[in-house]
Formats: sequence, structure tokens, C-alpha cells
Amino acid sequence: METKYSQFKAMLAISKGSLRSIFRSPSAVIFSIVFPLIFILVFGFIGESGGITLDVALSKDADTINNPVYNAIKNIPSIHIVTEDDSVLKEDLEKGNITAVINLVKNPSGNPDYTIELKSSEAVNPQNIQVLESILKDVISNINSNKYPQKETVAAISNNIEKIPGRTYRRIDFILPGQLGFSLLSAGVFGVAFTFFNLRQQLILKRFFATPIRRTYIVLGEALSRVVFQMMTAVIIIALGALAFNFTLVHGFATFLEIMLLSFIALIVFMGFGFVVSSVAKNESTIPPFANMFTLPQFLLAGTFFPISVFPKWLQGFCNILPLTHFNNAMRNISFEGASFLSCWQDVGVLIIWGIVIYAVAIKVFRWE
Repeated sequence: METKYSQFKAMLAISKGSLRSIFRSPSAVIFSIVFPLIFILVFGFIGESGGITLDVALSKDADTINNPVYNAIKNIPSIHIVTEDDSVLKEDLEKGNITAVINLVKNPSGNPDYTIELKSSEAVNPQNIQVLESILKDVISNINSNKYPQKETVAAISNNIEKIPGRTYRRIDFILPGQLGFSLLSAGVFGVAFTFFNLRQQLILKRFFATPIRRTYIVLGEALSRVVFQMMTAVIIIALGALAFNFTLVHGFATFLEIMLLSFIALIVFMGFGFVVSSVAKNESTIPPFANMFTLPQFLLAGTFFPISVFPKWLQGFCNILPLTHFNNAMRNISFEGASFLSCWQDVGVLIIWGIVIYAVAIKVFRWE
């Protein structure tokens, strides 16, 4: 009895062969695993070290008019006074991004003239609070000796430091999502572009046509191998961040599963760019320039290595339409903020819209020969 040809088994066979070739490719391993891990290790070992610069905010009720304490604080290089909306300020304080909110209270009795009240969070390193108190004491001492020698003190620091609940926001909590996005985008664009271009150039796709397998299953087979490899890479990256550098997974394994779902969707979208590049490239040497047109702006502008807020306002608008930006935003919200996958529907929705657009283009330009 004649056995019916199985498209599904043929697709799996293609995936198996393609997956083997991926593991044998040094460039695939380097771009997908080695480079992101190097960045994670570098930033992870840097940790919270570096020169001491304390970010603080002033309470909206702070008395700053002709206040010698305020005038001295704003001129100290190691203290950076940030100005933010109340909601953003509260969020940064909970994360430990801001050391404290300083309130300068004018005393009606004038003894001393001002009381300095500090509001911090449990996420802030206690040593930073101590450093801030030491700086403020030096400021008060200098003012007393230079301007008010006749007074006992011009200001006093309140002994009661208000602390709100908070979760420590480590450097790795920002870096790792960006590096995972870096890995997914690199694999999706460069990996797919080189793979399908070589299959076309070496007439492998043409040979596939001599078999009963359909074109759709050929593409699915190759795509499946890339997805399996990259999901394995995502697991390695997240595991290293969590185990070695305390990368935050708020709800543990449930958060991990939501991150993997988000990574899967992002990878499918990024692979669409790879299909476009493999089709428009005339030869192998033109693939990197075309691929970099998609990847380089996103590596630099999508919040991969530093926040988008550091860019000028006119550039932030462009940053916020990039698909990698929305992956990074959703990833950080899910991993650290504890947001659910569904609550990130705006970022996920933008990714899906990008996917629809890019695959519409890919279908138009895709060539088999």
C-alpha cells in the first residue's frame, strides 16, 4: 500500500537539518549568544559601581526662595536635582532611581531657620542615604561658618527619614531586556537573510521543488529551526541574568513564560525584515548594508543600551515607532513592573502591526530563484 507523503514530516526534516547548520555556524552563535552575553557580563559586573552622583528631587512644597541651603545644594556636582511629574517621581523613588525627595521647611520660630526632611524608599542603597546626609551636613556647616557664624545652625536634618516600599532596580534590569532584543533582532534579520539567500543561490530551494513538499512548508521548516534556536538563546540569556545577576522576574516562572511569549512574537516580526533583505539583496556582500538599515537604528535608538529619554524630543518620536522599542518597553514592564502580557497590549499591538506591514512587503518581494 502506497504511503501518503507527509508535508509535516518533511517540514520537520528541513527544520532539523537547518537547526544543525545554525549550530555549526560561528556567526549565528556569536551574534545570537556570545555578543549579548558579553554585554550582560560587562554591565552585570559593573553593577552599581562608579563615581558617586546622587539623583534627588525637591518636594513641590520646598521653600527655595532666598534659601542658602537650596542655593548651595544645586551647585554641588555630586548631586543632580531632577524635575519630574509626581507620578514619574513616585515610580523612580520606588525603583531606587532617585535617592531621596528633599523638602526644605522654613521654621516660623527661626531656630533653626530651616528643617531638611528626607523621603526615600526601601529600594535605595542605605549607603547613598548616608552619603546624602553627610553632604547636607557639610553644606550646613559651610554655610554656618561662612555666612552665619553668630547662629548655632542655619538648618537641621530631620532624624525621621520617611521610607516608602520599593523594589531595587538594578542595572541588569535595564540592560538584559535590551540585549535579549539585540539577540532576537540580529538573528531575525541577519540569520534569515543569509539563510534564504544562500538557499536560493545554491539552488537548494529549486531542488526542493523537485520533491512533493509545498513551498509553504519549506518556509515554515526553515523558520521553525530559527525560532527553536533563538528561543533556546532567550532561555540562556534570561537564566544567566536571573541566576548570576539577580535579574528581576517579579512573578517567577509565570513572568518567564510571558517573556518567552513576547520574545516569540518579536522574533516572528523581526524575521519578516530578514525575508525582505534576502529578497532585495543582489549578492551576499549587499546583505549586511541592507540588514543594517533595519537593525542599526534600532540598536542605537530603541532603548537597548540607554533610555530613550536621553535623546532630544524631536528624535524620541522616531524612537517610539521602532518595533524594538516596543519589545524593550513590554519586556521591562513584564519583568520588573509585574505587568501581564495582556496589559502590555499597546506595545504588543505595535509589534503586530509592524509584522503585518513587513510580511505584506516580504510577500511582494520574496523570490524563490
